[in-house]
Amino acid sequence: QVQLVESGGGLVQAGGSLRLSCAASGRAFSSYAMGWFRQAPGKERELAAAIKWSGERTYYVDSVEGRFTISRDNAKNTAYLQMNSLKPEDTAVYYCAASAENWGVPLDPKNYVYWGQGTQVTVSS
Repeated sequence: QVQLVESGGGLVQAGGSLRLSCAASGRAFSSYAMGWFRQAPGKERELAAAIKWSGERTYYVDSVEGRFTISRDNAKNTAYLQMNSLKPEDTAVYYCAASAENWGVPLDPKNYVYWGQGTQVTVSS
């Protein structure tokens, strides 16, 4: 069992930055791939970024490529999402999630078995 708690969301102006953190408790955080999903009002949940358990491989959706950076510190049981050059369309609830898949970077939400409660990110224009 893994418990995930997100923090770092808030209100920021367009062009600003935020850093989200996902603190994990429970066993074997370092063996899980981690993903950051987001869901805007009226839209489906999408995978914004993901990272392999080892940190050697990452994925970004096209709309955040070059602006967001996902990372992890397995010694601290924490995953991060650094978000720069934020846009109003980045406004969403952001969720971190853990996947037991160890072969790469899972893209399907069905591969993620543990989810945090979400943190709101609002970008004003």
